Amino acid sequence: MSEQSILNPTSSDVESVKLLNTKYNDLRSEISKVIVGQDKIINQLMISILSKGHCLLVGVPGLAKTLIVKTLSEVLDLKFSRIQFTPDLMPSDITGTEILENDREGNKIFKFIKGPVFGNIILADEINRTPPKTQSALLESMQEYKVTAAGNTYDLEEPFFVLATQNPIEQEGTYPLPEAQLDRFMFNLWLEYPEFDEELEIIKRTTSLYKPELKIIFSKNDIHLFQDLVRKVPVADEVINYAVSLVAKTRPMNPDSPKVVKDYISWGAGPRASQYLILGAKTNCILEGRYSPNIDDVKKVAHPVLRHRLIPNFNAEADGMGILKIIDTLIAN
Repeated sequence: MSEQSILNPTSSDVESVKLLNTKYNDLRSEISKVIVGQDKIINQLMISILSKGHCLLVGVPGLAKTLIVKTLSEVLDLKFSRIQFTPDLMPSDITGTEILENDREGNKIFKFIKGPVFGNIILADEINRTPPKTQSALLESMQEYKVTAAGNTYDLEEPFFVLATQNPIEQEGTYPLPEAQLDRFMFNLWLEYPEFDEELEIIKRTTSLYKPELKIIFSKNDIHLFQDLVRKVPVADEVINYAVSLVAKTRPMNPDSPKVVKDYISWGAGPRASQYLILGAKTNCILEGRYSPNIDDVKKVAHPVLRHRLIPNFNAEADGMGILKIIDTLIAN
C-alpha cells in the first residue's frame, strides 16, 4: 500500500474500505454463530488487530474469553495458540528451547524447537499467575515481534496478536503486571456478565448438539492490507490535538489538569496512549465506512486505552472514584 493519505481517496481506497466493511459485517455474523452478545468486545478486538495492538482482557471465569479468541482466529484464518500461565512456567516454555540430536552423519547438533509464541493469535491465559521473568519473555515478543534463544534471533510471523487474560477476583498467589508492562497493551477490555436473554440463548446452544460451521472471512493478506489501510487514514490536526490534550491532562503534575485528576490520580498516561487513541480512532472510522476520524472516534476508544494507564491514589479508593468515572469526568471537561 502507498504511504500517501486517503484524504482524497482513490477508487482503490474506496473499494478497500467497502471490502473491509463487507468482511467486517460477515465476520460479526459468523462469530455470532458461536458467541452470544459481546458485540462491543469483538469490535474492540478487531480494532486492536487492525491497529497492530495487543489486548488485556479482564473477566471472571466462565465468560467465554478463550472461546471468543479461538472463534476469532478461525474466521481470520490465523494460527491460534494458547499458553496457560502457571507459577512454574519458564520463559523457554513460551519461546522454545534447543535440543541436542543427531544429524544424518551421526554428528551431535542443536535444533531449536519453537514454542507456542510462534503463532498468529496468542491467548496468554491468566498472565498474572506466572513470575515476572516469564511474563517478560512474552512481552518482549509483543514489542519486538522476535524471539531470542541461545544467541539466535527468530522472527515471529505477522500478523501477531496477543490477548492476555486476568481474573479480577482471585489475586492470591499472583504476580500483577508492572505499569511499564501494562503500557504495552493497546486496550484493557473488561468482559461483563451476559444479559438474561443472552444467557438463555447460551444455555440452549451449549447444552444441545448445536455445532456451527464457521467460514473463513479474512485471510492473512486481507489483514495485512487493512492494517496498511489504517495507517493511510488522515487525521485532522484538531483531532490529534484533542487526543494529545486528553492524555496530557491525565497527568497530575500538568498545571492544566482538572481537579479530578489532581485529587485522584498518582500517575497519568504516557505518549503511547496518544498513539493508540489515534490508531483506534482511525480504525473505528473506516470500520464505519468513513475516511477520516473525528473527536467522537477518539472518545469511543478512550476507556480501553486509558483504563490501565491511570494509577489512582488512596483518595480515589476512599471516595469510591473508579477509573472509568475519572475518565468520563475528564472527557466531559
